[in-house]
Amino acid sequence: MSRPTVLVETKEWVRTLTLNRPEARNAFNSQQYRELFDALGEAESDDSVRVVVLTGAPGAFTAGQDLGEMSAPPEGRGDHPFSACIDRVIAFEKPLLAAVNGVGVGLGLTILLHCDIVYIAEGARLRVPFVSLGVVPEAASSYLLPARVGQQNAAEIFFTADWVSSARAVEVGLAARELPPEVLMPAIRALAARIVVHPPGAMRHTKRLLQMSRREAVRSARAREDEAFRERVGTPENVEAIRAFFEKRKPDFSNLDPT
Repeated sequence: MSRPTVLVETKEWVRTLTLNRPEARNAFNSQQYRELFDALGEAESDDSVRVVVLTGAPGAFTAGQDLGEMSAPPEGRGDHPFSACIDRVIAFEKPLLAAVNGVGVGLGLTILLHCDIVYIAEGARLRVPFVSLGVVPEAASSYLLPARVGQQNAAEIFFTADWVSSARAVEVGLAARELPPEVLMPAIRALAARIVVHPPGAMRHTKRLLQMSRREAVRSARAREDEAFRERVGTPENVEAIRAFFEKRKPDFSNLDPT
């Protein structure tokens, strides 16, 4: 069932979930976290769904956290719908594919670490701006990104908050294939069609085995990140970064307490 911020389409055992806040480049607000949580839960329990594809409405994959909400009074990460949504993504037992059709910022990159196979469009870009916002990594990315791309590549991606090109994403292992934009969705659907022909029970058990080797490490990383996030959100660095973003200027951290 489609919702305002998450569109749902099911065809031949494949359910496509499209993040749909184009006016905000598909950035996540509380509503979209809740609606993706619900959509994944429905896909998990629906026997007519064997593979899920996650993509974004034209113009972006997702710009990550809606900073308008981050600038509101801080809410404990554990109580925010972000937490439940990410927990559901982490625990999702059916094949989860991602078609990155445009920019992926913050969660637009970290959610890919929980997807089984990622295809990315030529010209799409990824970025984790956490340090530039005065906060810390999320969604167990402090563990998963170094495990995926290597310690030095992960440090470069986190510490610089620079853009990662589509070609670089494939080079370091964030995506399996880089494709022309017009080929992206046909290619991911063709991949899904190759997966759904196999027995769904065997597929679930295989994914479960793949998940089990990292389950405890992911859980521990999430707990550490959530604690650090609660300490960082609302600090002078975080407040200055958000204020500068909305005022369209370069932030000035020179005279702020770095703790």
